[in-house]
Amino acid sequence: MKFQAKLLLVFFVVAGLITGCSKDKYDAEKQAGIDDGLIVDFIKKNNLSATKHSSGLYYQIITPGTGDYNINASSTVTVNYEGKLLDGSVFDKSKQAITFSLSQVIKGWTIGIPLIQPGGRIRLLIPSTLAYGNESPGPGIPKNSVLDFTVDLISVK
Repeated sequence: MKFQAKLLLVFFVVAGLITGCSKDKYDAEKQAGIDDGLIVDFIKKNNLSATKHSSGLYYQIITPGTGDYNINASSTVTVNYEGKLLDGSVFDKSKQAITFSLSQVIKGWTIGIPLIQPGGRIRLLIPSTLAYGNESPGPGIPKNSVLDFTVDLISVK
């Protein structure tokens, strides 16, 4: 009985070591630093005027919009948008206005969209830690990708 217990214990230790070694070691803080450097370089290279939010998000308000809405994570918004990687490749673009709750999108949008009002346009440079992190949501967006969105806010409910 003791031999079987030891054998089982050895099996779990070896299995843990094997699976532990095969996984990527993800350090969100380190990745945030890498992303910040990429965004700063992108801003300089493209001569952009962007502001850094306390979250690590960079944004450029192109048009502020009008109104006095208290937009937050529970708001439902209607937008048009285009999403690109920093190399300029487009991974998504709305074909028509779409409506959704800001609680259902990546954190970078939840933080960035409330910075404008309806009729406004904003450019969001979203570090991977406020987007999909070290996961790829599908073809066109590799893990740890910084995302570049231009969003037109049509309406808020």
